[in-house]
Amino acid sequence: MDRDAFLLTPGPLTTTLRTKLAMLRDWGSWDSDFNNLTAFVREHLLAIVHGQGSHVVVPLQGSGTFSVEAAVATVVPRDGHILVLDNGAYCKRLGKLATLMGRRTTITSHAEDAAVSADELEARLRADPSITHVGLIHCETGTGVLNPLQAIADVCERHGKGLIVDAMSSFGALPIDARRVKFDAVIAASGKCLEGVPGMGFVVIRRAVLDGCAGNSQSLAMDLHDQYVYMEKTGQWRFTPPTHVLAALAEAVKQYDEQGGQPARLARYTDNCQALLTGMSELGFQPFLRPELQAPIIVTFHAPADPRYDFRAFYQAAKARGFLLYPGKLTQIETFRVGCIGAITRREIEQAVFAVATSLRELGVSNGAPAL
Repeated sequence: MDRDAFLLTPGPLTTTLRTKLAMLRDWGSWDSDFNNLTAFVREHLLAIVHGQGSHVVVPLQGSGTFSVEAAVATVVPRDGHILVLDNGAYCKRLGKLATLMGRRTTITSHAEDAAVSADELEARLRADPSITHVGLIHCETGTGVLNPLQAIADVCERHGKGLIVDAMSSFGALPIDARRVKFDAVIAASGKCLEGVPGMGFVVIRRAVLDGCAGNSQSLAMDLHDQYVYMEKTGQWRFTPPTHVLAALAEAVKQYDEQGGQPARLARYTDNCQALLTGMSELGFQPFLRPELQAPIIVTFHAPADPRYDFRAFYQAAKARGFLLYPGKLTQIETFRVGCIGAITRREIEQAVFAVATSLRELGVSNGAPAL
């Protein structure tokens, strides 16, 4: 194969040549040029959610989960109580990390093929006034379900509760407007819908909230308040930054703006998703989610009922044709996932569907119809 495989995953993603080339330069972590690059990225990330003046962006080394943990530790006081709205694997991860950090944590479970409920949240907050914060996954990447951010935020605002949003798989593609959605923190990462490379997360925090977060975190490395104060004072990261990752993200953000920003990114991903659903349907595959719940980020498909189907063999066959798929995250039924995001278009999606079709034939699988 004379090219890299296309990554049809929820991250890392396929990136452009411009983004890859941005990582060929070495940077001094205390040099003014790198400090300016950090400032550029922070400013542009803030603009994506229209948070200028009201919010700040605090970057952090590591995967997106590092930033989720840092946000909870920084924003939720040690005697706080966080209610996690759970309808999938990443919601459960949020609940687990909050519990491990010693925060009082309540998890309310929903079906994995349903969105979380604003009405149920309303009832929970009325019944338990000790709850101080609510944790929400905007797009639950385990299935691809889109949760109702605005409705959840409205309930939290009415009750005076802080809202922490894991927007890992939605930031930059799905609209998030800090002027209309009141949140304490929105968390995302470099290697998702911004189409950078993995290795850096960031948290958009309401300035009025962050000012009162000193001493909340029990971690030195993940204290976002301390990171913010040091960065504002010096322009530098407290500890060795992911220089090449940040440089790639800066280049990816430039392309993001050139291509039309959030509306254009959403339009391309929506077109990718529609092409994927149409093509896979023609092969007999059935998506796990109802159309009204499906975010145009990643699609979960039921596994074929044909006894000759084996995911590992199917994965290797698709990989040999230049496309990397993703295993399912559900525990009760067998599924697999196909991402719609990254530096790809309808053309690559249609090629991927063709690769799936030829892979099925190679395995002797008659079609993708599930056993439902």
